[in-house]
Amino acid sequence: MRYIWQYPNWTDFLWQSDRLIEPLGKSRFCQGKLLAGVQSMDVELNREAQAEILTEETVRTAQIEGQMLDRDSVRSSVAKHLGLSTAGLPAPDRHTDGLVDVLLDAAKNFDRPLTIERLKSWQAALFPTGYSGLHKIRVGKWRGTEPMQVVSGPVGREKIHFEAPPHDRIEEEIKNFLSWWEESRGKIDGLLRAGIAHFRFITIHPFEDGNGRIARALTDMALAQDENNSNRFYSLSSQIMRNREDYYNILERSQKSDSDITDWLLWFLECFKNALNRSEILISKVFAKAAFWDRHRKTVMNVRQQKAVNRLLEAGPGGFEGGLTTRKYASMTKTSRATAYREIADLVGKKVLMTNQGKGRNVNYSLIFEG
Repeated sequence: MRYIWQYPNWTDFLWQSDRLIEPLGKSRFCQGKLLAGVQSMDVELNREAQAEILTEETVRTAQIEGQMLDRDSVRSSVAKHLGLSTAGLPAPDRHTDGLVDVLLDAAKNFDRPLTIERLKSWQAALFPTGYSGLHKIRVGKWRGTEPMQVVSGPVGREKIHFEAPPHDRIEEEIKNFLSWWEESRGKIDGLLRAGIAHFRFITIHPFEDGNGRIARALTDMALAQDENNSNRFYSLSSQIMRNREDYYNILERSQKSDSDITDWLLWFLECFKNALNRSEILISKVFAKAAFWDRHRKTVMNVRQQKAVNRLLEAGPGGFEGGLTTRKYASMTKTSRATAYREIADLVGKKVLMTNQGKGRNVNYSLIFEG
């Protein structure tokens, strides 16, 4: 069995255009529909939509790698970067800020040259302490001389899914990748180029950790170049997370084949199209939040109440499982049950919350989204 990088001229990728024409056309249609729709947003709603998408993208691109980020911390970092209110949100940690920095740099500065130094700075930003979990890793440097393998299974019975090119090939492979990145823009369809960039970078696997997150940041950068627009209104990582097993399976199959990457590109286009369609759900939350705060622009709330309300707004209508309870309110706002009860009652009186279900311990509350 040979990996794709073991073939001569492995990056001379091939694809079957007749199989890609229809899915590419459908993806372009959905892309145009979404971008036309967001043009009608005013400046404030536009920024809120970007914040919603960037928060989702940050949470999901980390989750794909098994890293669970606190959504409130991510929202806080995103809000800070975009100049939005952080009222009621916790201060973000360094890992969260680093990932948000990378994603924003890729999208906002899509026209800046992509260099080795920039790639290394992205990887360093993902691991500000020099550790990945409990393990010290090489930060801002290519991986070491040990073989880089993707494995699963118990010790002694590991299954090797993929082995990356050896250390002594990384520098040349990355230089070739960066040359292709510049030369291919405008010469290959932008969506196919984004899919190829993702596959090519993650196959090189140049870093000890963070390769998947950087590959997805590069994909966002390529899509921003394709659209000539630094504002992101859909989350590809969110859709990849929804199909995580399929994602890893199609990568493994494609990395164990020859240079025909048609199946990978078909999967990528389907994922892209679904991400565009799902964006309508994410953006609808922005409109719901805007309408809510417009109705309550004169409603007085303390910091704890704002935090609870923002958490409910993030979840969207019906999205906060089990509704808000006194116990949940006390936990998320770090206050006593008695204070939680009083502040919830105050929000009910101000028609911010409505009471659901029975009495006593079964009582829960939800936001009133309609005026």
